[in-house]
Amino acid sequence: MNPKVSLAIGILCISFSPIFVKLAGVPPITSGFYRIFIAWVCLAPYCIVKGNLKIGRKELIIAIVGGVVFGSDIAVWNLSLMKISATVSTLLANLAPVWVGLIGYLLFKKRSGKLFWIGTFVAIAGMVILVGYQNIIALKFNIGILLALLASFLYAVYILITKGVLQKISTLSFMFYNMLAASIYLLLICAVQQNNVINFTLPTWLNFLGMGIVCQLVGWITINHSLRFLESTKVSIALLGQTVIAGFWAILFLNERLELKEIIGSVIVLAGIAITFLRSRNQSSNGKLI
Repeated sequence: MNPKVSLAIGILCISFSPIFVKLAGVPPITSGFYRIFIAWVCLAPYCIVKGNLKIGRKELIIAIVGGVVFGSDIAVWNLSLMKISATVSTLLANLAPVWVGLIGYLLFKKRSGKLFWIGTFVAIAGMVILVGYQNIIALKFNIGILLALLASFLYAVYILITKGVLQKISTLSFMFYNMLAASIYLLLICAVQQNNVINFTLPTWLNFLGMGIVCQLVGWITINHSLRFLESTKVSIALLGQTVIAGFWAILFLNERLELKEIIGSVIVLAGIAITFLRSRNQSSNGKLI
């Protein structure tokens, strides 16, 4: 497939994520479990038949730990979707590259360049507008916004944990063990919370299938395919388009409307994230696949 077409398909697929979650109408942890588990069930037979299960001990540990972190990311993001609009939640979840740069600087003294810090400042300014400076001064934060920010931080941790492992093993082998670990982890949380994981209506099951097949499986595979041929920076910037598309779907399917300050703040945050991707060609960046 043409890599640009593949990227476009991937962005379209992942833009449906918040819509499926909200329409499913089930506990966020449950929808997160089915999103990953259904994708794993579809992927597992292919990996087994093709023998894509060989993996080293170190890579297996990274895949499992990464799966737990990724499962936490999806769960927390789904929780935020129950509290705030799909558009704002999706936007904030895309702040992961900013966290990656900040963590890299604080822990590893890795220099990110002027454009990264300019972009970070712009993104923070947009956040202030979106949240409202009065609420920040009074330390009054919508729990949904805090959850979305936590989700973006968890994904940044996921990026740092799994960075480099795909250079040693195939993408499908990694996804097999990564999603298996995430599925088991989320299922255990569902058991502890005594969530219903079986008795659902047909529309709910269809939304689960949409999350698992369209968003998780097809979305991940097509975007990973495009990354083999296109510059990661360009792919990362293009992935920001999912926020705009998700906002359109939210208006169409969920009847959501944004306040003026949310629109202005969202545009500024998007601009800030985009600026952080504008770095030299020998540097890499990561986009959020939600």
